[in-house]
Amino acid sequence: MRYYQLREGKSPRLAVETAGSLYDLTAATPQLRTFEDLLRASTITDHTVDRIADRLLEDASVLPNDALEEDAPEAPVSSGEVWAAGVTYRISEEARKAESSMPDMYLDVYESDRPEVFFKATPNRTVGPNEGVGIRADSEWDVPEPELGVVLFEGDIVGYTIGNDMSSRSIEGENPLYLPQAKVYDRCCSIGPCVRSADSLEDPHDLEMWMTISRDDEVLYDESTNTGKMVRSVEELVDCYVEHNAVPDVSVLLTGTSLVPEEGFTLHEGDAVEIGLEGIGTLSNTVVEV
Repeated sequence: MRYYQLREGKSPRLAVETAGSLYDLTAATPQLRTFEDLLRASTITDHTVDRIADRLLEDASVLPNDALEEDAPEAPVSSGEVWAAGVTYRISEEARKAESSMPDMYLDVYESDRPEVFFKATPNRTVGPNEGVGIRADSEWDVPEPELGVVLFEGDIVGYTIGNDMSSRSIEGENPLYLPQAKVYDRCCSIGPCVRSADSLEDPHDLEMWMTISRDDEVLYDESTNTGKMVRSVEELVDCYVEHNAVPDVSVLLTGTSLVPEEGFTLHEGDAVEIGLEGIGTLSNTVVEV
């Protein structure tokens, strides 16, 4: 099942997509307005989110086919924190080495026992589908980073989403200690368009992923890959994030950059970035300067 966060006026509404139809769960139970509400109900009832949603379908109204266009979905969770993993794909290791003044350190991360896991964003720095993602005005080389996102509740995996870990390669490449400035800033992260429940996704390590970047209706980048190329497992990355760490009730962990535009490409304001992930959907954003 895929869960969407819609908005009707100032009130959020929770929708679920299953068997080709989109249902308004809030119409069935007004107390369920967000995916977080559903997660808390799951804890109270000791039922999975999918089981709760399935039992509500009979009383839920069916939304029209264009509902996701008319009521553009927001970020599917108001994550307390977004964290990210780095250098989990060979292409990411090669890109980090190419940009860095200290390239050898990235080879050590790719092959080491301990993965790189770092803080990425707070809710006020995170945007949802069709919102503007940011490039820093003081950066000369900016790229989107398409990633499989893991949605966690009380440290346990409950679902998956798509993440765009926006990055300044010029700032990060100047000195590895500048990583927070290259990664954490206004509109530095987007997630969406939905949460695919963990119970309904057979294998997160075998999903086709693709990304296109367009400028003035011209496609500048169009490549695809598979999450099976990730050198770490989702479980390994989650364990590293939650161990010895006071994580919020709801959080998202991005699992590493799977596609990297060739050296020399940089985003411009107005560019359109689309990231697709098999079984989850497509996350679309327009680039703005911050």
